[in-house]
Amino acid sequence: MKKTKNYIRLFKPAVNETEIKAIKDVFKRSWLGFGPLVNKFEREWSKYIGSKYSIGLNSCTAALHVALAVNKFKKNKKVLVPSITFSATAASVLYCNLTPVFVDIDPKSLTMSFEDLKKKYTKDCVAVIPVHLGGHPCEMEKIVPWAKKKKLIVIEDCAETCGGSYKGKKLGTWGDFGCFSFEEKKIMTTGDGGMIVTNHKNKVNKLRPLRFHGWNQDPWQRQIKSVERKNINARHWHYEIAELGYKYNMNDLMASIGLSQLKKLSWINSRRAMILKKYLNGIKTCKNIFPSFPYQLKNSSYWLFSVRCKKRDSLIKFLKLKGISTGVHFMPLPLHPLYKKYNRNIKNTLKVWTEIVSLPFFPELKNNQINFVIKALREFDDKIN
Repeated sequence: MKKTKNYIRLFKPAVNETEIKAIKDVFKRSWLGFGPLVNKFEREWSKYIGSKYSIGLNSCTAALHVALAVNKFKKNKKVLVPSITFSATAASVLYCNLTPVFVDIDPKSLTMSFEDLKKKYTKDCVAVIPVHLGGHPCEMEKIVPWAKKKKLIVIEDCAETCGGSYKGKKLGTWGDFGCFSFEEKKIMTTGDGGMIVTNHKNKVNKLRPLRFHGWNQDPWQRQIKSVERKNINARHWHYEIAELGYKYNMNDLMASIGLSQLKKLSWINSRRAMILKKYLNGIKTCKNIFPSFPYQLKNSSYWLFSVRCKKRDSLIKFLKLKGISTGVHFMPLPLHPLYKKYNRNIKNTLKVWTEIVSLPFFPELKNNQINFVIKALREFDDKIN
C-alpha cells in the first residue's frame, strides 16, 4: 500500500533492542534450534499463566492440532467450533479427520453462543473449542461445567489473548488445554510460534513426542547426554518412535524473543487497555459506530479494537483514503468453499459479520495517531447521520 503522510498500520509488534540482543546471544552460543531456551521459556510461561505444563511449538495452529491429535478421537467424530474465528480453529479439526460443527455467535460479545452450543451438541461430539475472539473472554464458567457433564474435551483457543484473566482465572487455564499464538502481529511475539498448556500429566507425556517427529528424546536431550560424564553410555544418540509425530517444535531463536517479550507482557497489556480506553471514550458520542465487544478492561488482554457499523464497507474506504489501515476479523468460516458443506445455521453470525471492522491497535500507537483515528470515525459518523 502506498504510504501517506498519516499512514497508520493495523498491527505492530512491540520489539526493540532487547529482542535484538537476545537473538545475538543465541547466535554467539551457536545453538539456534531446539535447545535450552525453549525449556526455559516453557518453565517461565507456566509460572506466568498458572499451568503445570507448557510445551513450546511453532504456531498456535500446531497447538490446536496436537491438542486434538493426542486424544485419538475416532474418525468423523464432531468438534464444536465458533463460526467466526481464524481458519486454524476449524482446520485443526479437519487435520484429525474430525467434523467441525459451527456454533453461532452471541451478537453482543461475538464469542461462541452458549445457548447455540447446547443446541448444536449431539452424542457424536467429542470436544469444544471456545475462541476468545479479539481477546474477549467466552463464558467459560458456563461452557466448562456443561462440557464436563457431556464428557467433552475443552480446548481454549487463546490465539488472540495473552495473559488476560476472566473471573479471577487466567484464560487458557479453564479447559483441558490452552493454545496460544506468538505470531508476528499477536499480543506478544516470537516471530512465529505458539504454546500449549495443560495440567494433565498423562497428556503432556504424549504431547511432547508429537512436536518432534514422534521421538521419545528431543535433540537437546540427546545433546546433553552426548557430553554427560557421570553416566558414560555409547547410546546417548538413541531414540524411539512409537507413533507418528510432526515438525512442530519451537527453536531457541524463537524462545529468546519470547523470554524478552514475556518480561514486558504486563506493560503491553496495560498499554493496550489504556489505548482502548481512549478509543472507547472517543467514539461514545457516535450514533452509527459502536464497539464490537463489551470491552472489560480490568485484567484484560485484547488483541483487537473492533467497531460495528452498518455501512462497514463505506467506512473502510473512507478510512483508507485517510491512510488508516483496517481489517475484518473474520469472514465466517461456513462461507468459505472448504466449509460450505458443514452446518450453516448461524443467523447471528451472518447478520453481524458484515458490520465489523478492526482498527489500528498496538502498544506503540501514539496519542496523535489515536486521536487521528477517532477524529476520522467521528467525521464519518457525522457524514452518514
